[in-house]
Amino acid sequence: MSNQVSQAIKPREHFGSRFGFIMAAAGAAVGLGNIWGFPTQAASNGGGAFLLVYLILVILLAFPMLIMEVAIGRFGQANPVDAVRQLGTTPAQKKLAAAVGYAGMLVPSLVLSFYAIVAGWLLAFLAAALTRILGWESATQWLQDFGLARNIIGTLIFYLLTILVVQAGVRKGIERWSARLMPALFILFLLLFFYILMQDGAMTGLKHYLVPDFSKVLEPSLLISAMGQAFFSLTIGGCSMLMYGSYLSKQESIPHTAFQITLLDTGVAFLAGLVILPAMFVAMNNGVTIFAEDGSLLSADTLVFVVLPALFDTMGPLGLVMALVFFILMGIAALTSSISMLEVPVSYSIERFKAPRPLMTWILGAGLALFSVIICLNFEYLFGLVIRLATQQIQPLVGLGFVLLGGWMWGRAKLFNELVQGTPELAASLFWRIWPWYVRLVCPVLVILVITSSW
Repeated sequence: MSNQVSQAIKPREHFGSRFGFIMAAAGAAVGLGNIWGFPTQAASNGGGAFLLVYLILVILLAFPMLIMEVAIGRFGQANPVDAVRQLGTTPAQKKLAAAVGYAGMLVPSLVLSFYAIVAGWLLAFLAAALTRILGWESATQWLQDFGLARNIIGTLIFYLLTILVVQAGVRKGIERWSARLMPALFILFLLLFFYILMQDGAMTGLKHYLVPDFSKVLEPSLLISAMGQAFFSLTIGGCSMLMYGSYLSKQESIPHTAFQITLLDTGVAFLAGLVILPAMFVAMNNGVTIFAEDGSLLSADTLVFVVLPALFDTMGPLGLVMALVFFILMGIAALTSSISMLEVPVSYSIERFKAPRPLMTWILGAGLALFSVIICLNFEYLFGLVIRLATQQIQPLVGLGFVLLGGWMWGRAKLFNELVQGTPELAASLFWRIWPWYVRLVCPVLVILVITSSW
């Protein structure tokens, strides 16, 4: 009992190094949205044209808002609710800010409840790639069929992995594993890229991805899709970046670290496109149907589970190994994101209730796992509903709330002073003196466009 009490009153943890913070924050941003969602969006919206617009919008929208969220978190040095509450100066402002914080905490919890189900599918396909190599056909068939028992077991195993990392703490759990898994992710990506590039049809896919059709750049549907992808790829409004910012030392430069996170996140999305779009054209060359007659992408929602396994099946024995590599890569991306999602409610509960981290991690993890099982049992009704509620309705509103609270309630001067800490040279920079006005005036308009397009 005394051990639990001493753990509850420990001083707040911080990341041990800038590298650890960047790997953890990049891991939070780099998830299935980058490796699955980005290539799917690119394939559906003109390839290179989508990539060009996406990169521009990352700079114009996602990067400035990422700096804002990290700054709010480091200023507050607390969980998302208590951090944004400190932006207010009156009781009414504090209540309004706290309401945005509570809504923000709801986002990662809802996202994790469906994300863990998809990650469970990935674990099942990872196991299937292994059983196929071993020649266990009946086990492979069971793992690849979307049966209820398989889905629930995969979901619970993924929760177990997530809980084991989060309960170990910021340095010994999140930072340690992010620093190992993220470099592994890049290595596996490059391995897969060079392998795919040697296949017939890959260069056609590479050209489709890298050479933009400028006639499509200003298409409204492409602009909206690219804006939404830029917003969601860095988990803007998802509280993870705000929370990780609260663990960041005052000596670290927020703009520099935010830029590195953005670069890594965008780099992974770019690499995913380099792998998956050429892989799609290799699959087409091997007789797998990818596009419908009208040019739309078939199986957009199940690309990872239908098209790519069909591609690997056409590649012979080495294709089995590449399938294993690919699903290990996907599993790493899923886990680095899920630990940041669970950390949000865990950080709140251990600070608010002075409870031991392992206890609250298991309680909250078990509660969310139970909710995920309920979704599995009512899949047709609840799965899509929870996705829409979390990602299309609540998260964009929370992102708008953060930028308005930070830009207007907190104020330009305080925001600028927080940026100067750790980067004193910014005090003489005209760009960074103008930047808070950009966040106050331009970013809310862009976020409102994301909201109106997703509702």
